[in-house]
Amino acid sequence: MTVPMSRRAALGFGSVAAATAVFGTAESAAAEEASPSVSAQATPEQAAAAIGLVYKAAAKKAGGTWNAKVSVEGAAGPISAVAAGVDDTVESYSVNKIPVAIAVLDKVDRGLLALDQRIEVTSAIVIPGGDGIFSLDGAYPSSVTLGHALAALLTVSDDTAVRLCGLVAPALEINQILVAKGFPRTQVEPVANPNRFFLGTTTPTEMHDLLRALVRGDLLSPASTAYLVGLLRSPIAFTDGVRREMSSDERARIATKAGWFDDGRNEAGIVFDTAGEPLLTYAFFARGQANPEDFGATHPAVQARAVMGRAFLTILGRLTGATEAATLVTRTPYRPSNGG
Repeated sequence: MTVPMSRRAALGFGSVAAATAVFGTAESAAAEEASPSVSAQATPEQAAAAIGLVYKAAAKKAGGTWNAKVSVEGAAGPISAVAAGVDDTVESYSVNKIPVAIAVLDKVDRGLLALDQRIEVTSAIVIPGGDGIFSLDGAYPSSVTLGHALAALLTVSDDTAVRLCGLVAPALEINQILVAKGFPRTQVEPVANPNRFFLGTTTPTEMHDLLRALVRGDLLSPASTAYLVGLLRSPIAFTDGVRREMSSDERARIATKAGWFDDGRNEAGIVFDTAGEPLLTYAFFARGQANPEDFGATHPAVQARAVMGRAFLTILGRLTGATEAATLVTRTPYRPSNGG
């Protein structure tokens, strides 16, 4: 359940622009009136309540069906901000590329694979069209490192990279690894070829808990954890949803993965503070909105997540008791290049 809080009080934690996008121009004046001073601070419980109301309004405006779990980190553990159908089995689509990568990196941690080992890329394995870069290459056969495949999998959400991961971690093995790590309902869907699979299903609870366990360092070695989270926080990771209305520095605080297919529009991730500590975990699974043929930033569910992301970050910026020490999940500063 979300923490009870009046809409007027919740609006005080967000910007007028975010409130206008969620509630409409008629309430922007009320938002401005309710907004506290810049120095105003909030407890995690108050932040969770405000985040819950922002989610409720944005999801309602987008329409369709939402399954979602969002929590804010508190002193004694996560505080629920959103809980909507959290134990329903949902189609994950490309959000399940995170657990696929976890299974592959688990084998790296056990010495069964290495990031610098090469994988053959044949014309037969390349998925034409869709998302990613391998279908754009046009020069096969070739080879890439396992690290290259994982980077393509989690940043540009490459479809062929799923098949490349399947060459080193078959579907049944991926599922066994995930069950052993405590996620029996986060599973890929095997097909006749043991090295190929559909991306399968999860629940909002399991995806939320998987992300929290990942950044705590409970699922992988410190090196593999930092590697995976670094990919999800990179500047080329998904920017149409939660991260859209943010500066480059703000985007770098978000580790996120989106997934889309048919009428489904999903996104899951973690928001960090400026010291590298996790503040908020989200898992959104939306379907049934208008314009299912639109896979861009103008889709209603994607627009809703952009509103949520901006408002969430504003609300989290008011939290009291900011952390001082960074976790094992650090970030390489973003340095654009002009070639040369």
